[in-house]
Amino acid sequence: MAFQSTRDPGQRRLLLLTAVLFLSYLCVAMPLPIVPVYVAERLGLGNVWAGLGVGIAFFSTIVTRGYAGVLSDRRGAKLSVRRGLALYLAGALTTSLAGLLSYAPLPAFLVLLTGRLLLGLGESLVGVGVIAWGVGIVGPAHSSRVLALIGAAIYGALAIGGPIGLALFDRFGFAGAMAISALLPGLSLLGIWRMAGVATHPDARRPPFWSVIGRIWRHGFIVGLQGIGFAAIGAFFVLYFLDRHWSYAGLGLTAFGGGFVLVRVLFGHLPDRVGGLPVAIGSLAVETVGQVMIWSAPDPAVALAGAFLTGLGCSMIFPAMGREVIHLVEPHLRGTALGGYAAFQDLAYGLTGPVAGLLADRAGYGSVFLIGAAAAAGGLLIALYLRAMPSAAAR
Repeated sequence: MAFQSTRDPGQRRLLLLTAVLFLSYLCVAMPLPIVPVYVAERLGLGNVWAGLGVGIAFFSTIVTRGYAGVLSDRRGAKLSVRRGLALYLAGALTTSLAGLLSYAPLPAFLVLLTGRLLLGLGESLVGVGVIAWGVGIVGPAHSSRVLALIGAAIYGALAIGGPIGLALFDRFGFAGAMAISALLPGLSLLGIWRMAGVATHPDARRPPFWSVIGRIWRHGFIVGLQGIGFAAIGAFFVLYFLDRHWSYAGLGLTAFGGGFVLVRVLFGHLPDRVGGLPVAIGSLAVETVGQVMIWSAPDPAVALAGAFLTGLGCSMIFPAMGREVIHLVEPHLRGTALGGYAAFQDLAYGLTGPVAGLLADRAGYGSVFLIGAAAAAGGLLIALYLRAMPSAAAR
């Protein structure tokens, strides 16, 4: 990604912010492959409940994105990030407590849901705050680069967080793995302690939240459909491999994250150069192929290749559409617009877990990835439609 020299103080701040995000997001990534295994196998509650255990964090994120955006716009992105990191820590510790209650499945599950809700609220505040902070540092002209770099940090954490979580789960159990993950947001809080924030707009006139959503919902819908493929991998890839008695189950998120980060690093500048919709169209086509490969895989190598291809496809859709969103609103509404935009992806993540779990019970785990392929193909059709519209209407 062609950023300017890191001697530029703004670029150094952005890189430090990215590093802090990467470290803290491991707290989100590490539970993803082990929560469904813990709920389905250790607590014996089945696939629907396992999907709910993963997905409820995203529901929490959805309903608080508007709050996170307004907080970032009015009181500062730094405050939003600080509060989010504190909630990460509280959520990880609460989830760790659930691991000590495995002898009582229902109470353990309820405590786990509480921890996941706290983690989801933290993700809302951190995600919106970091994006608004990053755009405030380098300016809207480089918005897609900021989104690409931030996304690389998130999915880089996902790439290594899954295997780390599984390794800690095997060695220390669920409670131990979650307790260790709680250290990471604490370190991140120290990392941002002395960082300068960016300007706020406390007195600017603000239209209703739903008015802002009305400007950006089409781009948000595309990114939501894209997110179903990732959510399917995050919630059910390990169980899919275990069901087929395949090795390397923990490498699904690694393969996805590797492809994701590779594209972000090499082509993070592309939406700023050619526009968001052309990048999204190519990306959604690649994601569709990747999901079909996982669904039809005859062996683990093909499934992992499909996960890698899904990562390649998913990589640039969020920054591509996010670039368009940032240019659709005034500076004092960027946090609010980005919060609403990100909520579409959160909605996809939150619904995919329980709905796909219900589908997996009836049609097998492979069917989950067929749904992911259909969703990506639907997003591709919408992007093609927007591309065919006059540019003023499409934006």
